[in-house]
Amino acid sequence: MASHFFAYMARMKFILRWGLMRNTRPENIAEHSLQVAMVAHALALIRNRRYGGAVDPERVLALSVYHEASEVITGDLATPIKYFNPEIKEAYKRIEGVACDRILRMLPDDLRHDYAPLILQEEGEEHRIVKAADRICALLKCIEEEKAGNTEFIRARQSIERTISALGLPEVADFMAEFVPSFDLTLDELN
Repeated sequence: MASHFFAYMARMKFILRWGLMRNTRPENIAEHSLQVAMVAHALALIRNRRYGGAVDPERVLALSVYHEASEVITGDLATPIKYFNPEIKEAYKRIEGVACDRILRMLPDDLRHDYAPLILQEEGEEHRIVKAADRICALLKCIEEEKAGNTEFIRARQSIERTISALGLPEVADFMAEFVPSFDLTLDELN
């Protein structure tokens, strides 16, 4: 029997982010997930090397790759709508759950157990790192849009910077200090 799982995952490239905002360059959830995976992996390494952490960087990487998987069914719901009030937030969580269950049912029975933690994104330290990386990547998108002259992202950047500061994770503070300033530079300045 054929499995539609990877055909659905390949559709991540068609799901655009930031739907309520004017974008100078559209961003899809496939490219976003790759960037989140790279940042989350770095956060895990920083935690382990500098702060005595014991998270699995490869698990963080895998969680990051699939952290938006449900959106191949639900689409990307803009953050201001998703978190508008507790009822909408809870309703959307239920919709995501149904989407995740549907995605998992696309897998052969013998693989479903292996993918379930990646698709369902169960809470834990690795998941917390993925969420932090997701916020950092949203900030990087804001920086890139501002660099392109798009003022539409200024308030989003300010809000995201506050949420990142509130995380209280030392590995995030290190990443913000060591890597994020480069995103304000031109290619000539980077060289």
